[in-house]
Amino acid sequence: MIDLFRQRIMDTGRLPLFGFFVAFIVTFVLTRVNVRLIRADVRWWFRNVTAGDLHIHHVVFGVVLMLMGGVASLAAPDAYVGLDLTAAVVFGMGSALVLDEFALILHLSDVYWTEKGRASLDAVFVAIAVTGLLLLGIHPFGFGGITPDPGASTLSGLYVTSLVINLVLAVLTLLKGKIWTGLIGLFVPALLIVGVLRLARPGSPWARWRYAPGSRKHSRAVRNEKRFRRPLIRAKIWVQEFIAGRHDHITPELLQRRTAAERARRRKVARAQRKAVARARRHAVSRTRRRGVELRARHSKSDH
Repeated sequence: MIDLFRQRIMDTGRLPLFGFFVAFIVTFVLTRVNVRLIRADVRWWFRNVTAGDLHIHHVVFGVVLMLMGGVASLAAPDAYVGLDLTAAVVFGMGSALVLDEFALILHLSDVYWTEKGRASLDAVFVAIAVTGLLLLGIHPFGFGGITPDPGASTLSGLYVTSLVINLVLAVLTLLKGKIWTGLIGLFVPALLIVGVLRLARPGSPWARWRYAPGSRKHSRAVRNEKRFRRPLIRAKIWVQEFIAGRHDHITPELLQRRTAAERARRRKVARAQRKAVARARRHAVSRTRRRGVELRARHSKSDH
């Protein structure tokens, strides 16, 4: 195992990347353990970092660590591998803290435990997958493969052509709503061919442009989404919640909209009830009047 580590990691110059990878995963796991214990209000655990009434999110510490790691990596001489490794570890710790609150940056709102907060977990999983592939020596668009010789125009042309084709296939796959297939396909181009040939996901840009509502392709895409995609999404959500906790809080904006909608519904029901009562009263008054007219008619006939 040590020899394999030396051959695959150290001899190939991937030791800083390995340090980043390990630091990223460890920091993310510890961060999620910390926030779950804080959310559970465990008596013997830490509390949120605050400055007066201001809650300081851990993305702030992540930005500081990323800045420190990035500057240290640029400033460290190439011969000092230990400094590069240390800088990569610090950068990995900061990256984990930042991506763990990616949804907060995306929405500019504290959506950490809401449905929108799942975007942070998606970003973390993508970072882990991409870094893992790089550690295995798999490079995007085949950059780690054949190096074109400037003197060999044919080989250079084929190399550039393959890069352009892979990039176009990746863009088409992403436009079809297949995010994971497109990202992993950057490292495994065969997946891009599968992503391009398969139907687009409903709601994706490609489906909006190419699939008319009610058409055969649109119906097949919806059917495939229900049959295959949704079970995979449920499995992914289960794994995410097992690792990071349930994202079941309701944002204040959505709660306010729901409260306003509930008030509007109650006003509508109250108006309908008042109209029904008024209608019943009118019917009762009209029936009473009709009965009075009939009684007076009967009395007038009996007098005659």
